Amino acid sequence: MDSLNDFTLSKEDYEEPCCPLKMNINQNFTPIPIGRVLSKVDEHLSINDYASAEKTLDYWHEEAKISNDIRGELTVLNEKIGLYRKTGKKEQCLSAIDKCLALSENGEFENTVTRGTSYLNCATGYCAFDEYKRALPLYEKATGIYEKYLKSTDGRLGGLYNNTAICLMRLNKYEQSRMLFDKAIEIMSKIENAEGEIAITYCNLADLESAQNGMEKAEEKINEYLERAEELLNTKTLPRDGNYAFICEKCAGTFGYYGFFMTEKELLKRAREIYERT
Repeated sequence: MDSLNDFTLSKEDYEEPCCPLKMNINQNFTPIPIGRVLSKVDEHLSINDYASAEKTLDYWHEEAKISNDIRGELTVLNEKIGLYRKTGKKEQCLSAIDKCLALSENGEFENTVTRGTSYLNCATGYCAFDEYKRALPLYEKATGIYEKYLKSTDGRLGGLYNNTAICLMRLNKYEQSRMLFDKAIEIMSKIENAEGEIAITYCNLADLESAQNGMEKAEEKINEYLERAEELLNTKTLPRDGNYAFICEKCAGTFGYYGFFMTEKELLKRAREIYERT
C-alpha cells in the first residue's frame, strides 16, 4: 500500500526559487498555468475520472514543451507517473519515468526539493510495477535531498519514509523497513489531521509483520496494528473529503485481506458516499 500522497509536486515544489542564471532564458519561454492545471487534475481525480485527468495532462505536457517551460513539463511528468500508477499503465509509466529522470537532471533543479520529489515519484512508479531494485537507489537519492532541505517535521519526509519502507519490505529488508515506518509515524503524529496517513502506515506495518513472520505467527501483532488504524480512521475531526475517501479505499483492502470484513465494508461505504456527494 502506498502512502496517501502520490508525491506529485506540491505548490512549494513547483514555485521553488531557483538561480536566475540556471533558468531557461528563451524569448519564447511562457510558463504554463501549473496551479490551475493541478487543480483541474485534482478535480478529475476526486471523482475517479482518470480519462479526463490523462487528457488534461497530455494537453499541458505538449504546451509546456512548446513553451519551453522545463519546470512545468517536469511537474506534468510527475503527475503522469502518479496517474499511470493508479491506472496500471506500465509502459506509459516507465516512459514517463525515463523522461522525468532526464529532465530532473537539468541544472535548474540542482540543490532543490523538486529534484528530490521527482526521484521519489519515479521510485514509487517503479514499485507500482514490482521494480523494487530499480526504485531503491532513487529513494536513497530523494532521502539525501529531503533530509538536507526539509524540516524534520515536514509531512513530505514522512511520506518518503513510508514509501521507502514499503520498497525495503518487498526486498526482504525487514528491520530497515520497520525503522522507517516508525519514523514516518513519528513525523506524521506531529501534523494536524494526519491520522489517515498514520492509519495507512499501520496497515503497512501489518503487512510487514505478515511478510516477516507469517500470518499465523504474527496474528496478534497484525490485529493490534489494524485496530489502531481503524481507531485513527474513526477520528471525528478528520475532514470527510476526497483525501479521506482515497485513504478509506486504500486501507479497506488491507482490512479485508486480514479478515476484518465489516471494517472493509464500512470504509468502502464511506469512500463511495464521499465520491457520490462530490
